[in-house]
Amino acid sequence: MKTWPQAIRDGAVSGSVASILSTAVLGKRGQEEAGSPFAPTNAVSHWFWGDRAARQNEPSTRYTAVGYAIHHMSATLWAVLYEKWFGERAERGEILPAVAGGAAVAGLACFVDYKMTPERLQPGFEKRLSTPSLFLVYASFGAALVVRGLAASRRR
Repeated sequence: MKTWPQAIRDGAVSGSVASILSTAVLGKRGQEEAGSPFAPTNAVSHWFWGDRAARQNEPSTRYTAVGYAIHHMSATLWAVLYEKWFGERAERGEILPAVAGGAAVAGLACFVDYKMTPERLQPGFEKRLSTPSLFLVYASFGAALVVRGLAASRRR
């Protein structure tokens, strides 16, 4: 198992990949369901700006940048846990355990986000997206967690 400093270092990379990929899915689903690729990311900023953030469709520093920053930090936190628990398996090229680990961490993140977190601190995506779209967002997040480790295994 990785040390915490190793997990933090690697989690910064895998969290960035997961944040970018899941934000792309948020954008695609937001365009299709809410008419704006920025709407789901803007909704995340409800942590600071309240429910009005969920009604914003245009890109802005206030809503989009803040929403993305929150999403990115959250993705990195979960990625550190992925790296601690499953990162070495991915680095050894153990695809099935690495992917299962990504799915487990994404599932845990979803459970914590929507069952253990007060509404004010929930992601906010759910204010603009359907449940099937939320599934795609978390699935893409879980799949992306695996990328850094498997890429490292190929370089060896």
